[in-house]
Amino acid sequence: MAKTRTAYVCTECGADYSKWQGQCTACQAWNTISEVRGVSANTKGARGARFEGFAGSLAEVQSLDDVSLAEQTRISTGMQEFDRVLGGGLVEGSAVLMGGHPGAGKSTLLLQAVCHLATSVPALYVTGEESLQQVAMRAKRLGLPTKDLKMLSETSVERLMQVAEAEKPRILVVDSIQVMHVAEIESAPGSVSQVRESAAFLTRFAKQTGTILFLVGHVTKDGSLAGPKVLEHMIDCSILLEGSNDSRYRTLRGIKNRFGAVNELGVFAMLEQGLKEVKNPSAIFLNRGEEAAPGSVVMVVWEGTRPMLVEIQALVDMAQGGYPRRVAVGLDQNRLAMLLAVLHRHGGLHVSDQDVFVNVVGGVKVNETSADLALLAAVVSSFRDRALPQDLVIFGEVGLSGEIRPVPSGQERIYEASKHGFTRALVPKANVPRKPMEGMRVIPVAKLSDALSALEEL
Repeated sequence: MAKTRTAYVCTECGADYSKWQGQCTACQAWNTISEVRGVSANTKGARGARFEGFAGSLAEVQSLDDVSLAEQTRISTGMQEFDRVLGGGLVEGSAVLMGGHPGAGKSTLLLQAVCHLATSVPALYVTGEESLQQVAMRAKRLGLPTKDLKMLSETSVERLMQVAEAEKPRILVVDSIQVMHVAEIESAPGSVSQVRESAAFLTRFAKQTGTILFLVGHVTKDGSLAGPKVLEHMIDCSILLEGSNDSRYRTLRGIKNRFGAVNELGVFAMLEQGLKEVKNPSAIFLNRGEEAAPGSVVMVVWEGTRPMLVEIQALVDMAQGGYPRRVAVGLDQNRLAMLLAVLHRHGGLHVSDQDVFVNVVGGVKVNETSADLALLAAVVSSFRDRALPQDLVIFGEVGLSGEIRPVPSGQERIYEASKHGFTRALVPKANVPRKPMEGMRVIPVAKLSDALSALEEL
């Protein structure tokens, strides 16, 4: 009989404790620690062999110099945007975790990719939430080739692995990991222990057999992946499909990738035929009006390995209450408050009695500091009710002492703006190209006061 061990696990973050306590010291949550019983590390797995670690069975010790450096072959999904986020395609033996809000299109995107891949490599799609009829109806509605794709409706990990060993697929999709369960674990499916052990068994299977594993994961209210944090540690690639219900565009962002760049972004459009890739994302985010409006400016952000042009809008209005509001959509609200303080201290612009609303058009989330200068330019434009030229692009980081700091890949950003018809660029002095660009006037600035003076002259 399998040996069991008792542990106390936080249902919020997955932290383990030897005994029960009221508060989790890892995430500071109260009354979230519950008792779980799981199999010990010496228990044999579903395949009848002892598993050792997430990477599969043990191997002989060898020198680092003797490790083969041959480039791993990749399999294309048939979608350039999907391949970009994955780092160039799928790697054999890799485990990919895809998360997203309900209705974002996780199952649709994977079904499209797997139906395309099944025409050339064996693929198995395991669904635990939907019936096979529902998946077949979706595939027929999207007009996908369904002849070569094998389907299985199962929630037991042991049964799934038996079928996988018999079918020997090169691509295995499990939708979703929250409904899978291991018979030796007494807790209910979706609990911390079940998610952890189910993902561990599947990941080990993928590593040992060289199977490409896709796991679909749910997300919590704050948008993070549900389940224990170890779930993100054991997999090779974690991607998140984002998009609001009122927009047809979806963004696929790489959160973790052992085989490619992190924070790579792919853009898709949700149509009746499914998710279609958008090969020129800057074009959809720059759908501006014919007349220039105050508070609107275009900036260049760097997403993964490519630059992307997005529009940032600001609205500055007299506060109607005793406490002015600071609202940022697509940007860090704390950084907005900090930049407004820098604007007051080093730019001489007083907005403490004004409501400031900032929005990144298209639902894009900007996490890098290169948007600082563009954000302040939009705020100044709205505050003074003066529109900026539509052929102007701005980027740069603003320091607390008012200096304009350079950003990575500055010249590539300017080239990207030039390809989209922009003729003027307000950039940090250190990011000015060594050779003048034809048709592009680059305005270098070193301090915030210099940037405000340049905006007055435009």
